[in-house]
Amino acid sequence: MGRKFFVGGNWKMNGSKKSIDEIVAFMNAGQLSADTEVVVGPPTCYLEYARSKLNPNIGVAAQNCYKKASGAFTGDISPAMIKDIGLKYVILGHSERRNVFGESDELIGEKIEHAVSEGLIVIACIGETLEEREAGKTEEVVFKQTKTIIKHVKDWSKVVIAYEPVWAIGTGKTATPEQAQAVHESLRKFLVENASKEVADNVRILYGGSVSASNCKELATKPDIDGFLVGGASLKPDFVKIINARS
Repeated sequence: MGRKFFVGGNWKMNGSKKSIDEIVAFMNAGQLSADTEVVVGPPTCYLEYARSKLNPNIGVAAQNCYKKASGAFTGDISPAMIKDIGLKYVILGHSERRNVFGESDELIGEKIEHAVSEGLIVIACIGETLEEREAGKTEEVVFKQTKTIIKHVKDWSKVVIAYEPVWAIGTGKTATPEQAQAVHESLRKFLVENASKEVADNVRILYGGSVSASNCKELATKPDIDGFLVGGASLKPDFVKIINARS
């Protein structure tokens, strides 16, 4: 079967009903490759609105959720709530959750475990900062983050890994296709050794970090890059070109 190409669009804290209508227009009109799994992640307050407007072949993901089904956790949402409004995807461990909101590897692992146990498909993010890359710690950092994910995942059919070098997110700097492939290949070897060969062969590893219509096709040719998690570019019509990078 092979690993189905997967492209996610993380809208972050951007959007209004008007701007979402504009995104919906180009997404619904776009000739999206049937060979690509497509998911977009609106802000929480627009999840149902986006779901009601987008074609059913486009998945909708929450950008975050907590590790409990309910309770006194002001401002958060649970996997049960995400499912209750008809969605099946969530993004967890994004670098902004780690570096802006201070979420630890262990908390992210616990959130992934709970979301998977509830039946959600998790886009689990990992990645190193510029300082870590320049210190030669890329593998050390992403392996540590991945090891915590492995500890908390039993059903790998519900997990997609997104490697996002923090220094390349929203900066216009992109890891070269060779740099990205090298990390993805190392991650797959790490999964063989720390999870199983079956997991390593089947789990999809996305690249994220200033992916654009101009660089997506070359990135998509790399054997261990199974798609993209796209930020700002997912708000613009060129996102359709990124979705169709392998077409």
